[in-house]
Amino acid sequence: MKPILETIPLGIEKSIVAFNYVSRDFETPWHFHPQLELTYIEESYGTKFIGDYVGAYEPGELVLIQSNVPHCWTNNKSDTVKSNSFVVQWNKGIYTNIPELKSLHNLFIAASKGIIFNKEQSKILIPELKKMTHKEGSKLYISLLSLLLKLTNTDYKTLSNSSFTKNISDDYTSKISKIHLYIAKNYNRKIYLKEVSKEVNMSEQSFSRFFLKIMGRTFFVFLNEYRVNIAIRMLLHTNKSVSEIGYACGYESLPFFFKKFKEFHHSSPAQYRKNYSK
Repeated sequence: MKPILETIPLGIEKSIVAFNYVSRDFETPWHFHPQLELTYIEESYGTKFIGDYVGAYEPGELVLIQSNVPHCWTNNKSDTVKSNSFVVQWNKGIYTNIPELKSLHNLFIAASKGIIFNKEQSKILIPELKKMTHKEGSKLYISLLSLLLKLTNTDYKTLSNSSFTKNISDDYTSKISKIHLYIAKNYNRKIYLKEVSKEVNMSEQSFSRFFLKIMGRTFFVFLNEYRVNIAIRMLLHTNKSVSEIGYACGYESLPFFFKKFKEFHHSSPAQYRKNYSK
């Protein structure tokens, strides 16, 4: 997998791009770019990685990412539901840091950790976002500014524990991308540290230090977060029993699955499913 500093076609003649991405899968691995990005998920379920955050995503989510924040969306594989999102990307600095736009720049500062907006409050703004894919030039510039100012009055929460303001090296992004892909392919079985470290050509000790430095927790804590988020999707969107889901997510011991689930969501898998159904 190529190390990826995503190149966005913006330059002298264009500073904003807005588009509708529709494909079977979200194909871009963990990556970053100097542009800011606003992403709305129209269809598909899966896992999002924002900085050092890992968690489930679902339709209706609106996420703002500051420049250089590494991120990706990995959808649950499905033959019937495509990955569908509306995305706006723009060059840093196109909206001057002036007193009249103080609230906007405070929003951008928060976005260095990645932010997700309140779904109920932001949904009235989604038609405005979608219309941007048909605009260019000054109309697109003004529409984006108008939307962003409205978002400054919308509740949100940050995602990543760490702020990302500087580029992560291509070598680091390449390694993390390979790790994400390896987990996605093998989470349903026992994974050994030696096999993952071999995947990125590192010793187990070097790999453990590297992963802790970039992701802010150990590999196995991250792996359990990933598995629990897959379990949530299965609890909510399949009729499989809790035990079937635990085994399908790579847990050989159901008590250990229950323990890890409760650590992240403060309830049992069965109670989580029951609460959501209400």
